[in-house]
Amino acid sequence: MIYRFHISSHSISKTLLSLSFCLFSLSIFCQTEICNNAIDDDNDGLIDLNDDDCICKIADPTSLIPNPSFEEQDCCPFNKNQLHCATGWIQASEPTTDYINSCGWLGWDQFPPPTPFPDGNGIMGFRDGRVRNNNIAEPFWKEYAGACLTNPLIKDTTYRFQFDIGFSNIENSPPINISFFGTTDCNYLPFGTGNPTVGCPTNVPNWVKLGDVFVDSEENSWINTVIEVTPSTDIYAIAIGPDCPDVIHPVSTYYFFDNLVLADINSFDQLISESNHPCDPEFSLSVPENPDATFQWYKDGIALIGESSAAMSQNYGEGIYQVVIDNGFICRVSTEYDFIIPVFENHMDEVICDGESFFFEGEDFTEPGTYTNITLDDDGCENISTLNLEVSGEQIDTIDVVILDGQEFEIGNLSFTEPGAYPLTFTSSLGCDSLVLLNLESFKLYIPNAFTPNNDGINETFAPLTSDGIIENIDMRIYDRWGNLIYRGTEWNGRDAIPGIYAYVIEIEFSNNLAEQFFGHITLTK
Repeated sequence: MIYRFHISSHSISKTLLSLSFCLFSLSIFCQTEICNNAIDDDNDGLIDLNDDDCICKIADPTSLIPNPSFEEQDCCPFNKNQLHCATGWIQASEPTTDYINSCGWLGWDQFPPPTPFPDGNGIMGFRDGRVRNNNIAEPFWKEYAGACLTNPLIKDTTYRFQFDIGFSNIENSPPINISFFGTTDCNYLPFGTGNPTVGCPTNVPNWVKLGDVFVDSEENSWINTVIEVTPSTDIYAIAIGPDCPDVIHPVSTYYFFDNLVLADINSFDQLISESNHPCDPEFSLSVPENPDATFQWYKDGIALIGESSAAMSQNYGEGIYQVVIDNGFICRVSTEYDFIIPVFENHMDEVICDGESFFFEGEDFTEPGTYTNITLDDDGCENISTLNLEVSGEQIDTIDVVILDGQEFEIGNLSFTEPGAYPLTFTSSLGCDSLVLLNLESFKLYIPNAFTPNNDGINETFAPLTSDGIIENIDMRIYDRWGNLIYRGTEWNGRDAIPGIYAYVIEIEFSNNLAEQFFGHITLTK
C-alpha cells in the first residue's frame, strides 16, 4: 500500500515543477516521495515524514466545550469576575470565577498564575473556599465555570475530559479534587442564582456529577490530567470546579484552568501509550485498535517497515516515534513520542587517610583514582555509580612564629613561651595525622622610663626600641598629670613640654600580625 497523504500548496507546486522537469528531460530517475517505504524516492535528502510531500493532519481531538483555551473574546477583562468576556463561557455559580488574559487583567496579586500558560493568552481562575478579612473561613464559597456543549454527550458513550490545572503558591494552592458536572438542559445554567452558599451543582436539582480527579499540587506549575466519564443520560451543558465537600483552609485558595478538551474517547486514538518500563527490552508503544483503519509506525520520521499494526512488534531503541492512522478517507498522524531510556547516575567524591580503605560497590579501595560500577535495577535501567577517591598522605607544615619576649603562642590546645623548634602532630578534619614543625623565636622590646630632650644628642626622643623589622606600626599617646592628651604620634621629642612625669599609652603592631598595648610613665628632664 502507498499512502496518499494530504499535500500542501507548496508541495503541489514542488510536484508540478518536478513533473515539468521530468517531461522536459525524459529522465527515468524522476520520482515522487512514497511516504511509507523508508527510501528517499525523490532524491531530495528527506525521507518519509521528514519530506514536505508527506503532509498528514496532526490528530488533535476537537473539544465539545466551546472556546476550550479561553482565547476567543467578547471583551478584554480589566478586573475580577469577568468570565463573560470569554466567548461561550458562563458564570455557573453565584461565587464568580475570573477571566485572566494578557490583553488586560492578569489576576490577583496574592495568587500569581504560573507562566507560561499552556495554550495561548487566556486562562480561568477559581476558588475552593475562602477566608475573609475577619479571618472567618467560608468553605461553602465554591466557584464554577459552565458552558453549553457544541454537541451533547450521548448516553452510555465514553468521553475523556482532558485539561490543565494551574497552581499558584503552596499555601494558596493545596492539592484539590477537581469535579466535572453535567445537566440535561442549558437552561439550568447558571445554578443557585442569588445564593452564594449553595456549594456545588448537585446541591440543586437537574445536575449530576460525571466524575472527578485528585490533583496534587506543585508550586507555580501546570499539571495536565484527565477524567473519563460515561454519562447515563444525554448531557447538554457542563460545569467544572472543586468537589462538593466543604474543605476548611486557613487561607483563601485559588487555582487555574486552561486547555479544556472534552471529546469521545475514540478521538484520542492517536495518543501513543507505552507498555512495560522504558528500560525493559520488551518495552513497546501502541495506539487503540481501530478495525476500520490502517497503521504505519515511524521512528525519527522514517517508516518502520512491517510495523503496520496498532501496536509495535518490538523495541527499536531510543528515538522520536509517530504513527499514521488512515481510515480510507483521511490520514492522521499522532503527536510525537520521545522515547529516552533513563540512566541513573550517582557520583561520589571521597578522601581517605593513607593506609585506610573505602568500601565501594562490594570492594575495598586503597589507591587514589576514579572507579565506576554499572548495575541494572529491577526495571532493567542502568545505575552508574562513580567514585572519585583521593588519599591524603602525611602532611608536614612548617610554621615560623616570632613572639614578644614573655608572650605565649597557642596552637591547638598547646601553648609555648620559649624559643625553639617543636615537632607537633595533629589530627586533620579528615581524621588523618598532620605533622607541624613549629619554629618559635622571641624578641625583646625596650621602653625607656626617662629621656632628656636638651639637644646634647643623647637620649633626645622617647619611643619603644627593638630589633629592626619587628615593628610595623606605632600609635603613641602622651598625657600630662591632669589627663590631657599633649602628643600623639610615633616618637615624642618632648621639646615643648616642661620637665615632669607623663603617662603613655602605646599600641604596637608587630610584623608577626600580633598587636599589643603598653601602659606606663615616662620622666622628662632637661
